[in-house]
Amino acid sequence: MTLRLGRRLFGFASLASLAGCGFQPVYMRTASGKPGPAARELERVYVRLIPDRPGQLLRQALQERFGSDDGTPAAYDLAVTFSVFGEGIGITTNDLATRLRLTGTATYTLTSHDGKNKPLTSGGARAIDGVNIFDSQYFAADLEVEAKQKDLAEQCADQITNQLATWFRSRAQKQAKAG
Repeated sequence: MTLRLGRRLFGFASLASLAGCGFQPVYMRTASGKPGPAARELERVYVRLIPDRPGQLLRQALQERFGSDDGTPAAYDLAVTFSVFGEGIGITTNDLATRLRLTGTATYTLTSHDGKNKPLTSGGARAIDGVNIFDSQYFAADLEVEAKQKDLAEQCADQITNQLATWFRSRAQKQAKAG
């Protein structure tokens, strides 16, 4: 019981020290309870089509995180390239791979949605996962690779969302200081 209380006090002390240095959550709501600048701006991002099945999975994951399907007019376009590469890392003596390392790599560019399409920011995301391959279980391995591709897309979507939310939040703070 005392250990739990000590942990809570330490947690509160840590948060209090962060508040003193100006730390604020990226998705913090405004004083009136409305969504903060990061959440409001993410809703206004249109994710362009991304080719191939892994790209479709990434686009869907980004749209879920942005909440951009609610009819809010787009102010930004997000162009993303996404690829998943496999590399055999568990090799038997007869040159068969028994483990596959999958690497998902995404790069993105955020542009204004007006006719000028001015680039605003860009970045990238990367995720790594692995799959065991059993020669007698071909369809199981194929299904596992598809599931891992979805996991890679989800991880890259998390990274891109966090990067964009941070960019929107810092831009709003700069505009507030300037204006």
